[in-house]
Amino acid sequence: MRFEIKFSGHENIRSNHQKTIEITKASELSVQGDCIIGVNATSACLDLPIFLKKKLQDSKSKIQISIKVGPHEFFVFGRGHDDLTLTHDEDIVIRKSDFVCPRTLAVKCDKTSDLIPREMVQLLQNPKTIGTFTIITE
Repeated sequence: MRFEIKFSGHENIRSNHQKTIEITKASELSVQGDCIIGVNATSACLDLPIFLKKKLQDSKSKIQISIKVGPHEFFVFGRGHDDLTLTHDEDIVIRKSDFVCPRTLAVKCDKTSDLIPREMVQLLQNPKTIGTFTIITE
């Protein structure tokens, strides 16, 4: 099962957070949003299809996230969680911890925004850059 979300870059993308990765439907970004790798996302947690939400809301589910920017692709592996609500209308966050809130898409992820290759981050600092955030479940 695959679901693709498009997003764009922003000049304030820093991608140096050590616990999360986030994309947002918001168009503006301050430098304090150091986990955010993309703005103007086409979907947030609330917008995900029901079939995908059911998979994400199962702690036995293995989740793969592919983040593609230009010629670069970055993979993150995580887990679903029984307590996910997936109700946030603006953001998607994947977490290294098992913390759950309405913005959480996956927990126990093996990578965070500080591990995204700097070549990708440089591309994402251009507002004209378009990236793809693909959610893959078994």
